[in-house]
Amino acid sequence: MKKIVTIVSFLTFYLSDLFPCTNFLITKGATIDGSTMITYAADSHVLYGELYHWPAMDYEEGDSLDIIEWDTGKKLGRIPQVRHTYNVVGNMNEHQLAIGETTYTGREELQDTLGMMDYGSLMYIALQRTRTARDAILLIDELVSKYGYNSTGESLSISDPNEVWIMEIIGKGLGNKGAVWVARKIPDGYISGHANQARITTFPFDDPENCLYAEDVISFAREKGYFNGKDKDFSFADAYAPIDFGGARFCESRVWSGFRRVNSNMMQYEDYAMGENLDNRMPLWIKPDKKLSVKDVMELMRDYFEGTKMDMTKDFGAGPYECIVRWRPLVWAVDSGNYFNERAISTQQTGFSFVAQSRNWLPDPVGGILWFGVDDTYSTVYTPMYCGIERVPSGFAVGNGSIMHFSDSAAFWVFNQVSNFAYTRYNYIIPHIREKQAMLEEAYIKEVKETDSEAKELYGNNPQEAIAMITEFSCERGNNTVIEWKELYKYIFTRYMDGNIKTAIEGQQNPKLEQPGYSEYWYRQLVNQTGDKFIYKSNSSH
Repeated sequence: MKKIVTIVSFLTFYLSDLFPCTNFLITKGATIDGSTMITYAADSHVLYGELYHWPAMDYEEGDSLDIIEWDTGKKLGRIPQVRHTYNVVGNMNEHQLAIGETTYTGREELQDTLGMMDYGSLMYIALQRTRTARDAILLIDELVSKYGYNSTGESLSISDPNEVWIMEIIGKGLGNKGAVWVARKIPDGYISGHANQARITTFPFDDPENCLYAEDVISFAREKGYFNGKDKDFSFADAYAPIDFGGARFCESRVWSGFRRVNSNMMQYEDYAMGENLDNRMPLWIKPDKKLSVKDVMELMRDYFEGTKMDMTKDFGAGPYECIVRWRPLVWAVDSGNYFNERAISTQQTGFSFVAQSRNWLPDPVGGILWFGVDDTYSTVYTPMYCGIERVPSGFAVGNGSIMHFSDSAAFWVFNQVSNFAYTRYNYIIPHIREKQAMLEEAYIKEVKETDSEAKELYGNNPQEAIAMITEFSCERGNNTVIEWKELYKYIFTRYMDGNIKTAIEGQQNPKLEQPGYSEYWYRQLVNQTGDKFIYKSNSSH
């Protein structure tokens, strides 16, 4: 028998696979309705999917704010509080500002564990304190300069109703306060993306309307020996997070796979995405072949490399039922060989994900929609949460269950019941999930359009009544999603338990029973592995 062991050390990030995420950034010129959008899948095996809410607050002079590390719950310090903070629902505030992230780690020696600001605190403080993407970038720089940056390398997606920015940041090492960073505005009509690999290479130095950066971003790289060329050739990604096979195959491949869904020219970068040609680097942003709807962007987050050389349903790891998930570890060894599983956008360990949509033709509390879902993006339902709401649905609320406490009323657990059962008979069960998912999302999109008109008119006369109305709408839709998914679980569990497929027959007690077993491909694999062991001998007694 072959000895199978897990690799003890590879690259820490790739082995643990704890906090890898996927973001896409969509400018208003790239959308059908002129909205801006960013997406975010918060992928962690220990992250509980729930919808955060910080209500707008007024504070007294001298009040302070505890800085709690998002990943661990550890207290990192305390900073002065501002006099007023904005309402924040998930990763979007009442002014339609939205922020997402992916961790690229980069040069690990640059993490300053003495710094006070982790990436999660930077996101949620910026949401509570700023109105625009540009102001959020400047506040992040101010905070890390003053209090230090505790995390490793991060890529941030930052959007408001008019602009979409990608910002990449990394620390300066132990006890060296501050960070080096670059932020670029995505050109209107284009989309971008990032997935745990730094993507900003060269950038303009004299275009503050479209590019912002730390003054010492190049000089610091020179000082550390990461770069010794001419300034014009400086690449942030190559200096602070050089691409390697893992960065391409596990990370850039996800961006590429999203891009190729909307741009017919992206197949030329397939060898780069597979880690086979790292010189064939794909661009930071691309122009989609046609403008995208919010439903199109939702579908960007549902990808397992289908139709490509990395299609996860087409290898032995998919099992007999063409399953798109692979149990961790991501990297493993057999005898003296090191191997890996593909890492797709859709993955089992997603805590929550969203599509944040900002619309500049509506009042801010009405214009921002956080289309929010929990668990695996391929089987989630993106449910609309207006950014101005005063409470969140009970099924998504913080405190309704936890990662180690099951709650049968919590969306996270209800969705995981469905997806985890589906993984056992995937090609049979996933069509039911996708049908129900499409039905709910399409209904919600239609209802949002109707609610927008009513809420806009009401907001002009009575803002508080409009906010009450969108709060009720969002909470009703959120709790409806949980109810619908509970019913779906009852249906698929009843029909597919014990390896059977049962179909009710009207007027009869017993259902029609099918027992399809495994595919011919899988049976052949079994025979190849076992030889004559299971040959049926017709003359034997039984």
